[in-house]
Amino acid sequence: MSTFLIVAGSIAAGIVLGAGLLHLIPRLGSPGRRVSAALCRAPLLDLPITYFTVAPLFIGPIVAGWRGLAAAIVGQVAGVLVWQTAHELANRHAVRGPRIVKVTNQKVGRLRNHTAIWLTAVVTPLFWLVRVAQIFLYTPIRWLVRFPRYDQGEWVNVSRHKFKGLVGHDLIWCLYCDWMTGVWSLGSEMLRNVESFWCPIRFASEKKCANCRHEFPDIDNGWVDSRGTMAEVTATLNRLYDETGTNAWFGHPVRVTVRGREIEEPATIG
Repeated sequence: MSTFLIVAGSIAAGIVLGAGLLHLIPRLGSPGRRVSAALCRAPLLDLPITYFTVAPLFIGPIVAGWRGLAAAIVGQVAGVLVWQTAHELANRHAVRGPRIVKVTNQKVGRLRNHTAIWLTAVVTPLFWLVRVAQIFLYTPIRWLVRFPRYDQGEWVNVSRHKFKGLVGHDLIWCLYCDWMTGVWSLGSEMLRNVESFWCPIRFASEKKCANCRHEFPDIDNGWVDSRGTMAEVTATLNRLYDETGTNAWFGHPVRVTVRGREIEEPATIG
């Protein structure tokens, strides 16, 4: 049990100290503000995200096996709760005012609301793995088949900490959603290239087409009908991709139509 407590306590302390450092950095003058801004945007954002979310899940098992993993999770939760309490104590005026958590507690009940919120944290490592794939897998895929390049910091960043009155509980979970939404949106954008380049065929299920057309607009703007032929598929690929251009999904801004002719405009890739 002593090992469990040591691991949990150490990780909780690391979470609180790390959060304190992030609060301190922007107060170190102009250089500190520049560093803080860089840490809020990929690729540097990946460092604190890894530190707070998955690093403890590696460290715990390394130190004490499965017991260490359990201790790491307990330490993470404890660290978040300690920071949350301290932040709310330091911002009592905002706590007494209108808050998201007050409304959602009223809507579904405090226990149900907080249980559901913490359940969303379970998938954090999965989002982190998606982020790892974006960095280490999409890059060579992009090089191999000329997919468009993205300024990933335009997608993966956090900014909700700048919203006035967002403190403690609301702040930490809104930052989580802030990061998660960017990762998911960038992943969807990358998958649009994958689907349109390798599988430009509409689904046989019209319900699935309707459900997916928002994330994959090429369903209605270029993919071949499910009752079509392979000749139509290959003709679509030959028409929309050449041997030298960027192989982006059909609605990507890299594609510009001039007098009915599709041309490449690399400056818009980002």
